[in-house]
Amino acid sequence: MHVLILGGTTESRRLAELLHPRLRVTTSLAGRVARPVLPPGEVRVGGFGGADGLARRLREDRVDALVDATHPFAAAISRNAALAAATAAVPLLALRRPSWAPVPGDDWRTVGTLAGAAEALRGLGGARRVFLTTGRMGLAAFAGPELDRHWFLVRSVDAPEPPYPARTETLLDRGPFTLDGERELLRHHRIDVVVTKDSGGAATAPKLTAAREAGIPVVVVRRPPVPSGVTVVETAEDAAAWVAHLSEGAGEEAGGGDGSGDGEGSG
Repeated sequence: MHVLILGGTTESRRLAELLHPRLRVTTSLAGRVARPVLPPGEVRVGGFGGADGLARRLREDRVDALVDATHPFAAAISRNAALAAATAAVPLLALRRPSWAPVPGDDWRTVGTLAGAAEALRGLGGARRVFLTTGRMGLAAFAGPELDRHWFLVRSVDAPEPPYPARTETLLDRGPFTLDGERELLRHHRIDVVVTKDSGGAATAPKLTAAREAGIPVVVVRRPPVPSGVTVVETAEDAAAWVAHLSEGAGEEAGGGDGSGDGEGSG
């Protein structure tokens, strides 16, 4: 059985670990990070050329199952995956870590887009020192003259490219981050507002706890929805169980459909 994972997340690497070497596993990375942490199995880097290109690759590589384990905000890739899977008649699963949820004491301002986050900053009065953790893509939303009075600490794995805010300091780092480290970061840089995407997961969540403890507001960009009709699970273990179910079904068909096969179809 050949499983193609659209990856780049902690969950995608964990899924590859769970499936390899029992099954043939190929993980596709977008190539936006200079030194990615590579999963086990086969790895390819770069795009497919849209939904049509991905559908063609699914057929040519005889892919039996497609798992979209990309970042929750990789909406274009997820749309292409849904279209390609339907075209090539390949089962598709979306693996999405759970969203973050506010708890008592949080001061969250939820918005729908990065432009909405920039607008929210303009409405926060004296909040001028911003911890911007939305990644290096999309910083142009905060580069307008309306925010020139703000100072931004931008944290990302790789250095951002212009356009970005006029007053920017870049911190190159990769999660997971600790609560003590986030507390010190907010204190040292005198941060008075945090801007983040609802990426979910534990690796970058400590900043939310640190902001709550310090009484700092957090502007949270909602994640886009998964394409309609796509099955969603929240853990790599659940995704591995979904693949195993497909594999068992393939084995039963190979054995005549009555469950008496020799299991070769399960890899």
